[in-house]
Amino acid sequence: QVQLVESGGGSVQAGGSLRLSCVASESIYGRYWMGWFRQAPGEEREGVASISSRGRLTFYADSVKGRFTISQDNANTVSLQMASLKSEDTAMYYCAATPRTTGLRASDFNFWGQGTQVTVSS
Repeated sequence: QVQLVESGGGSVQAGGSLRLSCVASESIYGRYWMGWFRQAPGEEREGVASISSRGRLTFYADSVKGRFTISQDNANTVSLQMASLKSEDTAMYYCAATPRTTGLRASDFNFWGQGTQVTVSS
């Protein structure tokens, strides 16, 4: 099964940017639909963005449209470029993979990374 490792989290001031990366243990191109999710303390896990296995389709939560961009950097890596960050973006961010065709439904994703923390201060 594919293993996922996230990186790139950190602390940033509101209005700043961060780039999260997710490296898979095997090629994801043409095989896995990839997604980024986030979970703040006391909140449910929320779908942020996802990208189809060949990078042709992307989905975004309304809360991040126009600010976040998901991309396939290479056969093993998916990134999430985050700009104009807000305090409400503070959460643990998780990378996930599924062989299914999906959108932003967490229950469709089979494989998950350990997460990377993003903290935005106002």
